[in-house]
Amino acid sequence: MDTRVITLCYRKIIDINSAKQWDKVVFEASYMEFKMQAQNYSHGTAFTSYADLLKHVPNAKRLAGMVTPAITGYLQQLNGIVPDVLNNVGKRFLKFNKFQFEIINSDINDKARHQVAVNFYTEALAWHDTIADFLLVADYRSEATGDEEMLSNLFKLPPYVNIHSLQKLQQHGKDLTRADSPC
Repeated sequence: MDTRVITLCYRKIIDINSAKQWDKVVFEASYMEFKMQAQNYSHGTAFTSYADLLKHVPNAKRLAGMVTPAITGYLQQLNGIVPDVLNNVGKRFLKFNKFQFEIINSDINDKARHQVAVNFYTEALAWHDTIADFLLVADYRSEATGDEEMLSNLFKLPPYVNIHSLQKLQQHGKDLTRADSPC
């Protein structure tokens, strides 16, 4: 039997209306850092919005990378577990090993326009089955023989979760196919 190995991407969008405490501190930290860093690009111009800076100011696309360090401490607080995605018994279970911070919108003079996303990329998962809008997955271990018990998680696919990559392996470990998609 073939094994399907996937990684998931969860895109968490954070804005001024976000209610969870973690989201609020990421919002505040990212806005303060955006405001400080964007002034380096907007100085001497009339541009205050992120979109205008991207359109008119060279190298403004580097802003997301410059803001990222302001939120990395908050990401470490998650202890490598993706927020918000719960299994069928209400527990967070998805482990992430990388993330990407993204500025969707912002303005130096208008905090309400600040909107960011954190894309969480999970560790490899064995994708066992799809049951309606639920996925049955388990942590993937390449050395597993198939004879041992694997603890699994059943979870309903929430909005903003995407299969980021798919790899189909034959029983003997030979790679048949691999596909990647953007988050």
